[in-house]
Parts: sequence; C-alpha cells; structure tokens
Amino acid sequence: MRIFGISLPENKQIQYAMTLLYGIGLAKAQSICEEAGVNPVTKVKDITEAEDKKLREFIESMNLEGDLRRELSQNIKRLIDIESYRGSRHSRKLPSRGQRSKTNSRTRRGNKRATMSSGRK
Repeated sequence: MRIFGISLPENKQIQYAMTLLYGIGLAKAQSICEEAGVNPVTKVKDITEAEDKKLREFIESMNLEGDLRRELSQNIKRLIDIESYRGSRHSRKLPSRGQRSKTNSRTRRGNKRATMSSGRK
C-alpha cells in the first residue's frame, strides 16, 4: 500500500503503519481508522480494496507530507521576515518558546565539544 509515495510496511498494523506519514501520529491514525470503518489492528497486507479506498480518501484530503512541511517552513520564514522575536530566535537557531538557553538546549545549539574545540588554539 502506497500513500503520498511512501510504502507502508505489509507486516505492521495499519494504525502504526500510518504514523510513517509526516503529519500523522498514533491518535490521528486511530481516528482515521475509526472514521473509515477500518479495524486499527488489521495488518496492512490484510486490508481489502474497499477499506484501502476509504483510507486513501481520508488521508489524501488532509494536509500532509510535502505540503505540511512547506507550510511549516513558510510560517517560520514569515516570522523571520516580519522580524518578530520568535523569528529572530529561529534565525539564530535558539529555542523560540521561552526555554532556558544559558545551559541546556544542546539539541538546538549543537555539540559543546565542537564549539569549544574551534575556539581554542
């Protein structure tokens, strides 16, 4: 089963396989299955053609994958362009939601050793 150009693994339950699509988590996958009338614990290989068609209709009507990524990057670019505080934090690659940054925030700021070694001579 392929959706948005991504192959869903045949041996996984449909609720877990759908989480491979960018923008769908477990809760959303379960609600999609409920709306489409598909048992969420059904394996991907056991899905019938009718169930497959219903799932595709629900999923393709949503804003996922490339469109969602594009929308998020446009939102961040807009914040940077209007020179908001959050935009300046994004452009400097720092946490933008009020977290402490004197210590912590290593994920955003990068490896401490790499920055220390470049400063020493």
